[in-house]
Amino acid sequence: MNTVIAIVIILGALIFFHELGHLLLAKRAGILCREFAIGFGPKIFAFKKGETVYTIRLLPLGGFVRMAGEDPEGIELKAGQRIGLIFNEKDEAVKLIVNHKDKYPVQKMITVERADLDHELFVEGYEDQDAPLVRYAVKEDAAYVADHQEMQIAPYNRQFGSKTIMQRVMAIFAGPLANFLLAFVILVAFSLMQGIPSNESRLGELAKGEAAQKAGLKENDKIVSVDGERVSSWKELVSVIQDNPGESLEFEIVRNGERENVQVKLGEREGAGGKSEGFIGAHPYTEFSVLGSVEYGAKQTWFMTKAIFTGLGQLVTGQHGIDQLSGPLGIYDYTDKAAKAGVYMLLQWAAILSINLGIFNLLPLPALDGGRLLFLGFEALRGKPVDPQKEGLVHFIGFAFLMLLMLVVTWNDIHKIFLS
Repeated sequence: MNTVIAIVIILGALIFFHELGHLLLAKRAGILCREFAIGFGPKIFAFKKGETVYTIRLLPLGGFVRMAGEDPEGIELKAGQRIGLIFNEKDEAVKLIVNHKDKYPVQKMITVERADLDHELFVEGYEDQDAPLVRYAVKEDAAYVADHQEMQIAPYNRQFGSKTIMQRVMAIFAGPLANFLLAFVILVAFSLMQGIPSNESRLGELAKGEAAQKAGLKENDKIVSVDGERVSSWKELVSVIQDNPGESLEFEIVRNGERENVQVKLGEREGAGGKSEGFIGAHPYTEFSVLGSVEYGAKQTWFMTKAIFTGLGQLVTGQHGIDQLSGPLGIYDYTDKAAKAGVYMLLQWAAILSINLGIFNLLPLPALDGGRLLFLGFEALRGKPVDPQKEGLVHFIGFAFLMLLMLVVTWNDIHKIFLS
């Protein structure tokens, strides 16, 4: 249950901030955002604030921001439709009601002859068969009502496609960027809570019952040499210890300004590639600093990002197979292990997942943010947008491919977790 709660909180946060990035930059560009959703499928919770409906949906496998001009539900008034109109004090139509069924006290009923809800914002029609043609202005945020469902109209200047290429690029790129920023904030918080690991050859927290504690070493002891070999950094200290599994070594330490010699019987464990390596059961010394934590957060975010890109490169070049990929079950398994290891490990895992989500969405694949950015790049080069129907078809095919990939990585997870 703790693992389930951890996954809900972590994935919920990653998706929320990713979509929040899209929402904030889209709104800043003046795009009408109809819905901000966490999850897919049926709505289980919804409320409206301003122009946007905020929803939580049943399947917590992602989220979306529904922008005007990008949503499938177009608003169109066709000639011959009978609609009801409600006006404001300026005689602008504020509600256009199709299939009117007495829920609204309409002020006019007309049969539509012509309408423009994108640019000129008007509707023309006849109140009855023998009446003259009348024309009414439509307010820019008027509601279109069909079968008791209201939707705000979106004049062209409020639609995604009306914005400059750079505004659209920023609205799309803001989602992955939010994930990188979230990882940075998580790692800064981790550093403020746990401290910044120092590269000094100084001991931090000691593991109970392990070699360092048994030998009488204490936290904050500075190691200056091991069996006469000088060490000046944590990396050098670790290297000497790992090279001498099970050996008894003499540590020269500085404690409270005085030098002492301590005999330490190193532990032994299996390391990388099945090779035995020594250990003493001590963490590096940690320091607490706000500026240092900010620097640590930036460096670790960059380090993790490079490591993930390196892994992707190895996947593309065939150094790693597709069986190395993990999906939802793999994430659950790793989260379970991180949760058992404690809150600090869970924070680091959340940062890794956030960076992964940001990078994955930037891949130039249809249906992902990277794919949409690629089409905007084509538009910039061609000087005109790609045909929306063709782009939509490519994204649909890309989505089907991603679903197939999801099945493959899920099988990988099942094999690794349950069958191996």
